Amino acid sequence: MTDSNYTPPKVWTWDKANGGQFASINRPIAGPTHDKELPVGRHPLQLYSLATPNGQKVTIMLEELLALGHSGAEYDAWLIKIGDGDQFGSGFVEVNPNSKIPALMDRSGPKPIRVFESGSILFYLAEKFGAFLPTDPAERAECMSWLFWQMGSAPYLGGGFGHFYAYAPTKIEYAIDRFAMETKRQLDVLDRQLAESEYIAGSTYTIADMAIWPWYGGLAKGWQYGAGEFLSVQEYTNVQRWADAILERPAVKRGRMVNRLSGDPSGQLHERHDASDFETKTQDKLAAN
Repeated sequence: MTDSNYTPPKVWTWDKANGGQFASINRPIAGPTHDKELPVGRHPLQLYSLATPNGQKVTIMLEELLALGHSGAEYDAWLIKIGDGDQFGSGFVEVNPNSKIPALMDRSGPKPIRVFESGSILFYLAEKFGAFLPTDPAERAECMSWLFWQMGSAPYLGGGFGHFYAYAPTKIEYAIDRFAMETKRQLDVLDRQLAESEYIAGSTYTIADMAIWPWYGGLAKGWQYGAGEFLSVQEYTNVQRWADAILERPAVKRGRMVNRLSGDPSGQLHERHDASDFETKTQDKLAAN
């Protein structure tokens, strides 16, 4: 339970010692903390990321584009260790002033284009390559509505439920109950939608699925916060069906590996600069050399 005697001060001040697991990288100001240029590889698309759910959205999209034969979607994926504060380097802040992964630089044209926020990157790539975004006005609107649903909903799952359930230094019953309730409501929203359609926005696989799956598919499969049993995720049978179907896609399997630092070493590809890296540079093979 929270301290019932706590009264918010008239003016909030930053206590560096307060913040739990992420206290060392959370701060109430923006901007760089140190000078560090970002590396640039040989491909037109340069991705700076980490395999969090938000990072996975973009690597899955890029791998799906390559699987369709879009050679212009070849990319270099550089690892940004957010726990070490890489996102506050001057080069990264130039690409994303909000200091959050993922961030993309498109160097295919005469002037480099920066794109930040995961949903914006998905939309940008979908339009650039004409893929995974319906052209029919009604279907396109449905897809975009679900894309923005994810952008607005996932903070309640991650920063809300995930933080207070798994990371907060003190377990606060009110906070956990509040955000568990909202997370289950969101799962129910998805489950009802998926009872009526094969994919999130209808009969075709789109950027809406790519945006939602890393968060809610991961939650359904028990990967998020160790909270599968707590949230009774198995009861959302339509979400489970959808999550399993997407996980079987080869491009999704590859996309989940890129910039990954956790789990089985054979499922980690810290950086990706060529399609052959999936065969030659997974971490278990590196360890054997």
